Amino acid sequence: MPQGQPTEVPKDGLTTRQRRNRPLLMLHTGEMKGKSTSAFGMALRGWNQGWDIGVFQFVKSAKWKVGEESAFKALGRLHDETGEGGAVEWHKMGEGWSWSRKQGTEEDHAAAAREGWEEIARRLQAERHGFYVLDEFTYPLHWGWIDVDEVVRTLVDRPGHQHVVITGRYAPQQLIDAADLVVEMTKVKHPMDAGQKGQRGIEW
Repeated sequence: MPQGQPTEVPKDGLTTRQRRNRPLLMLHTGEMKGKSTSAFGMALRGWNQGWDIGVFQFVKSAKWKVGEESAFKALGRLHDETGEGGAVEWHKMGEGWSWSRKQGTEEDHAAAAREGWEEIARRLQAERHGFYVLDEFTYPLHWGWIDVDEVVRTLVDRPGHQHVVITGRYAPQQLIDAADLVVEMTKVKHPMDAGQKGQRGIEW
């Protein structure tokens, strides 16, 4: 798409405005870092448009304080106080439905992951958010904890104007096929290749 122009205009009966503003299902996958970072960048743009933002982290530990979480919670407070931007909700492991709140078997974790997905599905049906980040959601799909076909049907059939971006490695083919935008992060070079550990402001 050079200079933002589509290479082909489909004969779908939609006007340019309708096609431009249709809700998107997006997927960031691949081996390299940056999948979540890119998704949060999109969410930041959405917040600036006044969209209600919902972030759901499926794998990262509740004890890991990521920089994006602090920033988005601050933006949520700014919205509450001034009306600027959009509302923000951030849900992760150890809070509410996530499965690291207790020790347990893989079956326990799988059941809690399904519980988390069911909550997201309810929110989609209720058109609760304008922009969803399902961070590292590909992993419970890859592990077989959540039915991929059910997820794809729910996402494809979601009502209203709700954008969804999913991150994580090992994205199932059904999800790739259903998505409107798919990015694969490919490593060319990484500081860890030279023995450097992750650092503040770059990895978290």
